[in-house]
Amino acid sequence: MRETQLSAHDFVLPLFVSEKLEKRRAIASMPGVFQFSLKEIVDEAHRAQDSGLQAILLFGIPAEKDEQASGAYAENGIVQKALRAIKTKCPDLVAITDVCLCEYMSHGHCGVTRIDGDHFHVLNDETVDLLVKTALSHAKAGADMVAPSDMMDGRIRAIREALDVNGFQETGIMSHAAKFASAFYGPFRDAAESPPQFGDRRSYQMDCANADEALREVALDVAEGADILMIKPALPYIDILWRVRERFGKPTAVYHVSGEYAMVKAAAEKGIVDERAAVLEIMTSLKRAGANIIVTYWARDLAEWTRQ
Repeated sequence: MRETQLSAHDFVLPLFVSEKLEKRRAIASMPGVFQFSLKEIVDEAHRAQDSGLQAILLFGIPAEKDEQASGAYAENGIVQKALRAIKTKCPDLVAITDVCLCEYMSHGHCGVTRIDGDHFHVLNDETVDLLVKTALSHAKAGADMVAPSDMMDGRIRAIREALDVNGFQETGIMSHAAKFASAFYGPFRDAAESPPQFGDRRSYQMDCANADEALREVALDVAEGADILMIKPALPYIDILWRVRERFGKPTAVYHVSGEYAMVKAAAEKGIVDERAAVLEIMTSLKRAGANIIVTYWARDLAEWTRQ
């Protein structure tokens, strides 16, 4: 009589590849999660596929950063090299790439900035130009799908048009359509080495109090050609997930983010909750609320637990 069933096909595993490493580095704030070297990322992707997962979401950490995020769209950038290597060994594994600039910007923001006295601005159109270059470079390197996570206006249409014109009509777009300015991203910024050096991201990520605005943002991305709609974070915005799935009826994803992961890990280490039982309950709730795809750091564990 159970209405909601989980399987390995529901989950996407985020992976971090660093140009600066020769061997993996543990991320202290995220037990069990690592930055991988270029060589190791291929083996990790292969293990993910062997576990029954169908897809990974790839984040890159460059050796050097600048104010034009040049490492994001370089032909031999870290993500581009990782994609080519992964697709050689795992051609059937769906490779999704994060398209954002924060990991590559020296200041840690998701776009080109201008500072006026004590105020700073993220320049939307200039940023979109760089996002388009990044998405196109990922597609050329073998990405099956790109996942813009910056929340700039108009970037889905611009990316779709660039992909189509350059012969990548089959490359999908998983849009972070409603990404909220959240307290739950902290550990990720350790993992991606992307904390803002000044200010915060509230001018371009969404206010946690706004639901109607989220639906307007999603509607724009649908109109511009998004194939999959992402809600981020997960549990604090499960109402948004439900409303998006009900209203738009498109494939809908949710990202169970680093802070949510770290909280359960910390509670489990203290014996407050049973980790496996808690994670299965959380993931079931997300699928029940409308998620077709769940991006989670437990993806490989969940592939095993759901088989059992």
